[in-house]
Amino acid sequence: MDGTQLLKGVLDAAVLAVVEREDGYGYDVVRRLRDAGLDEVGDASVYGTLRRLYAAGALSTYVVPSDGGPHRKYYSITPSGRELLDEQRGSWRQFSETLSALISPAIPSTSPEGAPA
Repeated sequence: MDGTQLLKGVLDAAVLAVVEREDGYGYDVVRRLRDAGLDEVGDASVYGTLRRLYAAGALSTYVVPSDGGPHRKYYSITPSGRELLDEQRGSWRQFSETLSALISPAIPSTSPEGAPA
């Protein structure tokens, strides 16, 4: 199964969860997502998601000076971002349980006489 299509639907939740654990700058968020097993996540997708979540008020930013290069913009989760993540966690649990039940192998039922139904 192509994980990139699945990832598109849950990238917001994944990015919020990573930033909830620890503030991070763009490439740091990409690296942590990949380290968590989301190998197919694209840099541009994550950067776009960070910008969109920031514009929506789910993330805030601050700049940290760097000795070895340009300053880095760090992202941190806001209270509304935590609420959004909580909602997405609930939706994911419900979706995951529903899909797991749907795609699990069927157990053949038997009629009272012992013959398959």
